[in-house]
Amino acid sequence: MAGGWARDGAVQDQIDASVEDAVELARSQLPKGESLSHCEECGTDIPQARREAVPGVRLCINCQSELDEQRSNSNNFNRRASKDSQLR
Repeated sequence: MAGGWARDGAVQDQIDASVEDAVELARSQLPKGESLSHCEECGTDIPQARREAVPGVRLCINCQSELDEQRSNSNNFNRRASKDSQLR
């Protein structure tokens, strides 16, 4: 049930669009192309099993873990504070 000027289902449409955008962003960050035999960052060998499991892999497990941790730390922000500041 929509209120005000919004039509029925408008909120769900917005949620669906947000989810689709997030999925597209995640897919765009997946590696593409041929896997490397050595890590781009540190030069260590990338195991054959990893190269087969993750097509287009460019980093060893350790370097990928560090990159993932950096990304997760930089993506954290206080959504509630952000929303509150918009209401003022």
